[in-house]
Amino acid sequence: MRRKEREIKDLQEIEDIIEKSDVCRIALSDNDVPYIVTMNFGFRKGANPCLFFHCAKEGKKIDMIKCNNLACFQFDIDHALGKTEVRCNCGMKYRSVVGTGKISFVTEREQKIEALGYLMHHYVGGHSHQFEEKNLEGTTVLRLDIDEISGKKCV
Repeated sequence: MRRKEREIKDLQEIEDIIEKSDVCRIALSDNDVPYIVTMNFGFRKGANPCLFFHCAKEGKKIDMIKCNNLACFQFDIDHALGKTEVRCNCGMKYRSVVGTGKISFVTEREQKIEALGYLMHHYVGGHSHQFEEKNLEGTTVLRLDIDEISGKKCV
């Protein structure tokens, strides 16, 4: 990071940004063509952190992941325009997290339930969620294992 004074090194602060985010943006690439998509997510902290996503059974991102499972991800929160008397000195205040990892398909029933539990916990809280069998069968669940992660704040 060029501006070291903006780097977030504290893992707890990075996790706080993720937990306060409404959506996660994932970036994929196939044949040198980039693609970014905004998704709902669940986050598992710990020794092997990962992100979980749910989506339809088919579509552009599914096709791209099958060809290349490397991905970037991004979160941002606390947006505020920092105004000054000299308008060209304005800037945006925010906190953000970016990282890289590999996406895989979660296919086992119990693992899907666990992954979807992380999504539900992120948006509605709690830890005990019931899922109808037809929804489990009709939903693709993705897991992004985090390889690298960093944070930045402009305040």
